[in-house]
Amino acid sequence: MTNVRIYPAKGTWVVRANGAVIGESNRALEMVQRDYPFVIYFPREDIASVVLDQSDRPLFCDDRGEGVFYHVSSPEGLIQNAGYSLTNPTAEAQSVRDYLAFDAGKVTVERV
Repeated sequence: MTNVRIYPAKGTWVVRANGAVIGESNRALEMVQRDYPFVIYFPREDIASVVLDQSDRPLFCDDRGEGVFYHVSSPEGLIQNAGYSLTNPTAEAQSVRDYLAFDAGKVTVERV
């Protein structure tokens, strides 16, 4: 049984950093991993790249693969390690290669 499932996310999704919209997409993907809450992955071109600053923190997950974290600039300052991207995903997570996901505890990710 697969630990990762990926589906087209229905509707339009936005990500906000301290209230400022940094991305919006109607082409987002939804990842369900084991019994964790779902995560929305945004196409890189739908996120304002100017607000992203690559972190030194590495990302590694047995189910998803390897990637990088990003700090996100907001009107209130830098939000540490708030976003991430899988640069070397597992076979199960291949369809979100180089998409961006965000920590919903640090920024707001919602369907509008």
